[in-house]
Amino acid sequence: MLKPALVGAVICLIGPAAHAEDTASLTSLPAPWVASDGAVIDFMVLRNGKPFGQHVLTFDREADGHLKVTSDVDLEVKIGPFTAFRYRLDSIERWQDGQLISLISSSNNDGRKGTVSAQVEQGALRVESTKFDGELPLGTIPSSHWNRLQVYQSEMLSTETGEVLEIDVDMLGDDQIEIDGAIVEATHYRLQSDLTVDLWYDQQSRWVKLTFETRGQDITYVLNKLY
Repeated sequence: MLKPALVGAVICLIGPAAHAEDTASLTSLPAPWVASDGAVIDFMVLRNGKPFGQHVLTFDREADGHLKVTSDVDLEVKIGPFTAFRYRLDSIERWQDGQLISLISSSNNDGRKGTVSAQVEQGALRVESTKFDGELPLGTIPSSHWNRLQVYQSEMLSTETGEVLEIDVDMLGDDQIEIDGAIVEATHYRLQSDLTVDLWYDQQSRWVKLTFETRGQDITYVLNKLY
C-alpha cells in the first residue's frame, strides 16, 4: 500500500515531492514527466473491446509561463439510431511552478451534470463545485490522471464533481504495454476510491494506459501514440 508523506518541495512541472511506502520498502518518487508545449495525450476508449469514444489532453505553455492542460472526454453508446449512454467532460487546468493554481470543468454523465471551479487564494485552493465547497491545501492534484504523483497522494479532487476523494493505491509492479506497435516498459498501479482504476505510467512517467470495470463492462484506454 502506498502511503504519501509530503516533504514540502516542488519537482519541476508536477508538484510537491513525496515518499511512497509500500509493504516491502520505502522508495523515492519517480522522476516527473515534463510536459512540452503542444504535447497531446490521445486515448481511444474501448467498452468491452469496442470503440466507446475518446479522451484527449492537450498541453500549452501560455505567455505568462503557466502550463494549461485541456481535457476533452467524449463517450457514447448507440443502439441503432438512439443514444443509450453519453458522457462528456471538459476541463482546463492551469499550473505554475509545479502547483495547480486553477481548474474549471463541466461534465454531463448521462444527464447528471457537474461543475468545478477552483482557484488559489490566500495560500489555499478554494473550490466551488457540485459536491464540495471549501478550501484544500496547495499541492492538491485533480483526477485527470496525467500527473503520476496522483498515486502518491491520499486524496484527489474530482474534475467531474469537485468531490474530494480518498484514495488507496497499490503498486502492482512492472509491466509491458504495446503502443502503436512498440513495447513500452511501464509501472502498474491500482487506485481504489469510489471506483477502482488500474493505471500504467512508463519510465518517463508518461500516462500510457487505464482500465476499470463499471456495471459489468470493461473500459480500456488505448494510447494511440507515444507523446
